[in-house]
Amino acid sequence: MGTRVGQLHLGAFIYYTGHHHYGWRQPESGAERLFDFKFYKELAQTAERGKFDMMFLADLLYVRGVEDAASGMLEPLTLLSALSTVTDKLGLTATVSTTYNEPYNVARKFATLDHISNGRVGWNIVTSQLDLEAYNYGKPEHPEHGLRYEMAREFVEVATRLWDSWEDDSLIVNREAGKFADGTKVKEIEYKGNWYSTKGTLNVPRPPQGYPVLIQAGSSAPGQDFAAGFGEVIFTAQQSLEAAKSFYESINSKLAKYSRERGSLKIMPGLSPIIGASEEEAQQKYKELQELIPPASAVMMLSGMLSFDLSGYPVEGQLPEIPNPVDASNGMKSRVQLIMDMARKDKLSILELGRRLLGARGHLQFVGTYEQLADLMQLWFEQYGCDGFNIMPPVLPGDLNEFVDHVIPILQQRGLFRTEYTGNTLRDHLGLERPNVGHFQQQEAEILQ
Repeated sequence: MGTRVGQLHLGAFIYYTGHHHYGWRQPESGAERLFDFKFYKELAQTAERGKFDMMFLADLLYVRGVEDAASGMLEPLTLLSALSTVTDKLGLTATVSTTYNEPYNVARKFATLDHISNGRVGWNIVTSQLDLEAYNYGKPEHPEHGLRYEMAREFVEVATRLWDSWEDDSLIVNREAGKFADGTKVKEIEYKGNWYSTKGTLNVPRPPQGYPVLIQAGSSAPGQDFAAGFGEVIFTAQQSLEAAKSFYESINSKLAKYSRERGSLKIMPGLSPIIGASEEEAQQKYKELQELIPPASAVMMLSGMLSFDLSGYPVEGQLPEIPNPVDASNGMKSRVQLIMDMARKDKLSILELGRRLLGARGHLQFVGTYEQLADLMQLWFEQYGCDGFNIMPPVLPGDLNEFVDHVIPILQQRGLFRTEYTGNTLRDHLGLERPNVGHFQQQEAEILQ
């Protein structure tokens, strides 16, 4: 196809018992095991067998729809701590919100997990989405979209300064001299911003990776700018190669503003594969999954995302003229825009659009053979639409096993994916540099020059 040098990066995105909203109803789903550690151990070891860069755990700070949808999530940092003891190489990424946490606590937990796992941790930085989350934390409403990113910038800056409060060689442990650490290399951090402040030293030495890999999942204008400043991986939702190439170029063009080189931020769109040995087999799987979605649920989900009640409109008709839902949304603005673009481009009915949303939540849903999926992944990579993919199995554990058993070998045969791990840390897997102490302060100083 093309001549791009390098290999794909792959994340195994674990979400409930699969990304299809009603996939839990399939007899082979792990719905009964959703809160069983052994279920996640099996998934992690499958991902490691497939040589994935990382396993990525979503996290939501609310629960709803418990009657007809898989609901509730184990706390990701606790779960990944346990999974670090049953894996050796697999990167371990946790979603943690900056909106409903404190920087010191988050910095401490990630530093601890990076030590426990010998440098395999990533932090998916999110700002949360809904008022429901605010209520759980005693807040009257969710902060405004742009404000959340302003707060997130400060939050991450505080966390990185705390990780830097111990220099890499600060531990001495000289019993004879009675010297445990070099006090000149353990610094008190004093920071006072608009939203967060801290004075003191993190009580965990600097993480093995310097910082956990910093991952960002927003694609709105503030999200892109935040990723260009702090992110090392960005998860995004793109529906076409043309849109993916445009996003890829947009993100890379912003890096120079922050004195960063192209390629220092890995772009990994979500990809939800429904695959089979033949097109007929894949299409049958898709048909069976989509028929599990009740029309009323499709309409309700779409209404919520677009902030507009669609229940009075015919489900076979197209979207009516509605006020700009992107302006109305205080949640995932980029995802709302993607939904509107998808509806117009593909001329989808309300039911089709709602079911597509519940099938992969706005990410690219692929239906076809193993070879056809490998072709698509190769094309997007070689045409600079991405640096890899965050694989979103519709039903777990079966669809992850099928991808590892049938698609990974094709990518390996084409030289597009590793056959063995060549490093030990998540930074090694992703080809990312280890940041020096004061990395972001130095970057900020260069911007101001």
